This record gives sequence, structure tokens and C-alpha cells, in this order.
Amino acid sequence: MSVRRFGALFVVAALALSGCGGGSEKENSSAGAGSTDGFPRTVEHAMGKTEVRTKPKRVVALDTSFVDATFVLDTPVVGYTDYRTINGKLPDYLGDERTQYGAEAASVGTLAEPNLEKIAALKPDLIISAKVRHEKLYEQLSKIAPTVMSETTGPTWKDNIRLEAKALGEEALAEKEITSYEAAAKAVGAAINAKADNPTVSVVRFVDGPTRLYQNASFSGIVLKDAGLKRPKSQDVDGFAAEISAERIKDADADAIFVATYADDKGLSAKTADQFKANPLWKPLAPKVHEVPDLTWMTAVGLQGAWAILTDLANTFTVPAPTKS
Repeated sequence: MSVRRFGALFVVAALALSGCGGGSEKENSSAGAGSTDGFPRTVEHAMGKTEVRTKPKRVVALDTSFVDATFVLDTPVVGYTDYRTINGKLPDYLGDERTQYGAEAASVGTLAEPNLEKIAALKPDLIISAKVRHEKLYEQLSKIAPTVMSETTGPTWKDNIRLEAKALGEEALAEKEITSYEAAAKAVGAAINAKADNPTVSVVRFVDGPTRLYQNASFSGIVLKDAGLKRPKSQDVDGFAAEISAERIKDADADAIFVATYADDKGLSAKTADQFKANPLWKPLAPKVHEVPDLTWMTAVGLQGAWAILTDLANTFTVPAPTKS
């Protein structure tokens, strides 16, 4: 049954399954009062306030970045949405956490249209997503389980981890994981700058539309900034991405050029990539190009993906690989 055709009959069933509602407006100014484990607690988020009565152990993450965040916070994911390259299977870059914390994980539909019946059947005790993704579903989701939403995804990925940590009671773990990553990023960047004399790093993505140069407010741009690596002028701005035509290929130039290609169903991204690479303007750039996975550099948008980018950077410049502190 689609979201749009979902009626009142489901709401009753969902309430029976969950046994409690989310999105409560009831304030709890002293989270954890009368509870040794910090619950119940009230979490403020983009859609208001939600009471989380007990520590969540079954999370439905409706955006891929929150699957990553939930695993990082040592909590099981029981449901996720399919999105582009994630189709009925959690991606490999999530590593051992896929089996440790994702053993029961099942698809609950697509990112564009989650299936509320499937979500309810999993009996989650927390649903996590973003307002930009599922604002219209918030009330229905809140009737299934406590639901928390960030304002958006992308450049806010670190704060999104912290937000979910509040709902899970794992604030200290969130800070530990973020701090460990940031220390590793600085170490990798310092090693690269010392060895390659402060090189400029460009990020290019071929998609089924205009070719993009990723800037400082993008996921990969944030990782490069955390590493202290220089960017070419076309990308050293506080934006998300610049769209370029073949005539502006020179804007992609840098000492190291990392190129990702989105695997669209019709192969349009790969066709555009071939056209750019056949252009004479690309020839002087080609020796500096390093092909990287689109999944980790572009769509992961979380700590696991950030670690993967750091590893690619270290391998490219042949400096020590990043390690968690």
C-alpha cells in the first residue's frame, strides 16, 4: 500500500503494534529524572519535541546517513530505505557493523516513499529521518514509534549524529567517534601537505545532468576541509557544488583530481564522463585524475564514508592510512 493511500485503519493498527506514540509535546526539562539510564527523555528536533521513554534498541533509519550514524552509535538498525545504489542490501562500506548491528535490517521501501505497514511490522522503538526527506509523514510515523528528524542531511551530518545520539542516550560515544575521525583527518592531511607540498585537491562528479565540482559545503568538501587540504579557486567557496560545461573543464584542474561517476540506470553519467575525457581540454588533467567510488565520496554522508575518503586520500598520496584513536 502506498503512503498516499494509507488510511485511518493503519493508524489504529500501528498504535497497537507500537504501544506508544512519538512526537510528544510533553516537556521533560530534566531528561532522565527518576531513571538511572537517562530515560525517559525529551529530544528537541526539527519537527518539535519527542519523548523517548526507554533506550532505543530497534531503529528504523529512513535516510542512509542515519543508518551509518546508528551503527556508529552501537545500536541495531531494523529498517532502512532503498536509495539509488542501495537496493535491498546494506552497502559494503559499512563494514562489520552490517552483521553486528544490521543483522535484522530490512528494506521498508524507497527513500521517496517508505512503506508505513512495513515500518510498523518491524516494531521499532525509534524512527530517525530528516525534515527535508519526510516532513509530510511525521505525524503518521510518530504514531508508530517516537520519531526524530534533523532539519536536513548533507553538510549537517556531524550534528545529525549528535541529534540521534540524544535520542539513543549515546552523546559521549558520538563525541568520541567524531573526535577520533577529526583527529585522523588532521593527521592524514598534515602528512599529505608535508609530503606533497600543500597540494590542491579537486572533486569532480559526473551525473545524469550537468557535471559538478564539489565545494566546501558538500560532504567530500567537509572531509577535505577537516583534513586541511587546499582547494582550487572554483571549489574553495562556501557552496555545495558548481555546475560546469565541457568548455569549463579547466575549472576542475588541481594537483590531484578525484573523480566519481554516478551509476544511473541509463548510463548517462558514464556517457558524459567519456565525452569529457575525450575532450582535448581534459588531456592535461588526465595524469592527475584518481577515480573514486561514488557511493562513499558522494552518497554516504556519514562517519563511515568519511573514513573511506580519508583512506582513499592516504592511499593516493602514499601516506600512512588513518587509524581510530
